[in-house]
Amino acid sequence: MAAARRHDPPLRASPRALVQQLAWLRLTAIAGQLAAVLFVVFVLHLPIPLPALLAGIAVLLLFDAAALLRLRQDWPVHEWEAIGHTAVDALVLGYLLYLTGGASNPFVTLLLVPIALAATALSRIGIGVVAAISGIAYLALLWLYRPLPALETYVGDGFRLHIIGMAINFAIAALLLAVFIARLAGALRGEQRRLQRLHERALRDEGILAMATQSASAAHELNTPLATMRMLLQEMRATPPPDSATLADLQLLAQQVDRCSEILREMVAVGRAQMADRAETATLDAFVHRCLDRFQLLRPEAEVDAQVPDADAGMPVLIPAGLQHALINLLNNALDASQLHDSAQVHFSAQRGPRCLEFRVRDHGPGFGRSAVAPDTLGVSGKDHGLGIGLALAEATADRLGGLLEAVNAAGGGAEIRLRLPLPAVSPAGLGQPLPPGAHCVPS
Repeated sequence: MAAARRHDPPLRASPRALVQQLAWLRLTAIAGQLAAVLFVVFVLHLPIPLPALLAGIAVLLLFDAAALLRLRQDWPVHEWEAIGHTAVDALVLGYLLYLTGGASNPFVTLLLVPIALAATALSRIGIGVVAAISGIAYLALLWLYRPLPALETYVGDGFRLHIIGMAINFAIAALLLAVFIARLAGALRGEQRRLQRLHERALRDEGILAMATQSASAAHELNTPLATMRMLLQEMRATPPPDSATLADLQLLAQQVDRCSEILREMVAVGRAQMADRAETATLDAFVHRCLDRFQLLRPEAEVDAQVPDADAGMPVLIPAGLQHALINLLNNALDASQLHDSAQVHFSAQRGPRCLEFRVRDHGPGFGRSAVAPDTLGVSGKDHGLGIGLALAEATADRLGGLLEAVNAAGGGAEIRLRLPLPAVSPAGLGQPLPPGAHCVPS
């Protein structure tokens, strides 16, 4: 992991994001430059070259209009293009400063703004190019400029006006830097949280893979003792003839042995289907009741209330590998929670939303407290006899399908698990297709 972190790309915005920011900032700069020029000419009555200044502002306005039109295209924005945009801003600002006193103009430090913005999105080379352009413009303004007229002739205290200009310049620069550095810091924190989440999921998936490998080996080895148990149960039921109570127990044991054999066959079938990227299609109502039938066979004492809206019952659903087992795990956990309050009731529902297909499993247990186990905590269980894999496997299935697993306390007591899957992921028309942008489910 340390080696991977050393080679991670630097956390920064994209060149397109920088060009978008520059385009909208440029409009603000144009408005500010135009207001400043008109104020100086018509309020302070300073004789500055108004036509040349307005020409420079007009060039910047035309360039910004072209930039906004270009951003509406789907063409990728490369770093060199973002460098070109910052260069145009720096050169036009340098031209305006050339006409208004050069480096003696209090607004000359605005040449630092393109460098600060470039640092949020460009590589070191790109930042160096932008810094060189701004630096060359500043050095050129030390010698090449049109001096301003004697300010004392027009405004009395020229130095005080210069100080006011520096204060305005400081406020503008501070505002721009604060806004964009705060935005960059927020993006960095978000990226760090995302990387932390990916790291946790990678560890969980490694654990699941190790368990799957061990399970495959165990499934192969269990087939022989199950066959032996089945044969012995048949002999015990035949000779000598047992009493009715013992016969009922033997029949129950035979059913459980058959169930174990069926589970092993399902494990193999799910693995083959996932390797072949095959998925079964059924109506939503049929899939829900199939999950319910399998769960009732596993836990006959459960009292499950299954609900599917009539409008969604006939919806065709692509059943990805592992989804049925994930739901049965949730139902099993819910029943265990309900039994903590001497109840066997579990509520199971499925319905289609605007963007997601949502499954809900609610229990009548104690709910989630402060010590509740996180869904992706592999190998840790809140139950004395639990293995700590049910919720982790369910969330792994949700993650693989671009979905979301939420655990909340239900109104009126108990807890509710919500498994949301994007509609494209469970639609037969979307078989084998990547999820479109924005199709992932979001927390409610």
